[in-house]
Amino acid sequence: MVPSLSRDTPVVYILSLRSGVFYVGCSTDFEARLREHEHGTACHTTRVDPPEGLLFVEVQPDFPTARRREAQIKRWSRAKKQALVNRDYRLLQQLSRSRE
Repeated sequence: MVPSLSRDTPVVYILSLRSGVFYVGCSTDFEARLREHEHGTACHTTRVDPPEGLLFVEVQPDFPTARRREAQIKRWSRAKKQALVNRDYRLLQQLSRSRE
């Protein structure tokens, strides 16, 4: 399930890896980057722990914004990432408040 995106569209994405870990990334050529992950040429992480599925894609207005969003999501707990994947924004808000 790869969304149809123009080549220069900046996105943040979450993959499920074979080990069950969530991989968070961003790209302006999402389809090419996804192929790299699938072939084990994108990065060390997905070479040793291959992706099993695409869980989440979020379009961003520009690449710097995508990088900031990627960094933000990477800092989140697994529970918050799962809430985002499930689009459970109420739970996501509760989990965000619980750290205050």
